[in-house]
Amino acid sequence: MANLPDPRSTPAGFNGVAAGMADAAFDAGLRSHMLSIYNYMASAVLVTGIVALLFAQSGLAYQILAGGGALAYLVMFAPLIFVMVLSFGINRLQTSTAQMIYWAYAVVMGLSMASIFLVFTQMSIAQTFFATAAAFAGLSLYGYTTKRDLSAFGAFLIMGVVGILVASLINLFLRSTGLELAVSILGVLIFAGLTAYDTQRLKSSYAYVAGTEMEGKAVILGALSLYLDFVNMFMFLLRFMGSRE
Repeated sequence: MANLPDPRSTPAGFNGVAAGMADAAFDAGLRSHMLSIYNYMASAVLVTGIVALLFAQSGLAYQILAGGGALAYLVMFAPLIFVMVLSFGINRLQTSTAQMIYWAYAVVMGLSMASIFLVFTQMSIAQTFFATAAAFAGLSLYGYTTKRDLSAFGAFLIMGVVGILVASLINLFLRSTGLELAVSILGVLIFAGLTAYDTQRLKSSYAYVAGTEMEGKAVILGALSLYLDFVNMFMFLLRFMGSRE
């Protein structure tokens, strides 16, 4: 009699194949999700840079930002309003609306960051930008690939952000160059850590949003997180790498 396959092994085989296919589909979805986040983030950085450069070269940045007044404060603090709207109102927003707010935020941030072209040379800005881009790429890659759980550092890093904000506000009155340098160094280190932490957090959170209506919104929020990490690391790095006009 011919030997027939043991029917008890067949379900296990099918289950193994199904599990493998499910894992492959999940991995493909995760790569697509993270690629969308990086594309949104990089595009927003590009938009911000172009707007900042054009606004500075037009002369309007000097007239508005250097002149002070209500309009200058509006330009400086408007990005914060957009961040708060996206962060706290994302559940009530349509994905298309969240996207429009995100791109508007990138433009407004460019208007606010035009001030760096009034203070630092374009060469030093470009050098700092590429240094930040290289550091960001390495740190984000580490956060994506490492098996080490970085969640324990999250609370510490957020406390660090609050600390440097308080120190920066205090230094507005003290005007201490030593404190400014210390804040800049700590700022670079904290946002470098946040880059790796946020990347791992976004990778881990994909399992909760995959295939849901929140997936598109999660891409926007993820891009916003990495965008803020990049921009803040760049700004703090520019403080001691940049050559002043």
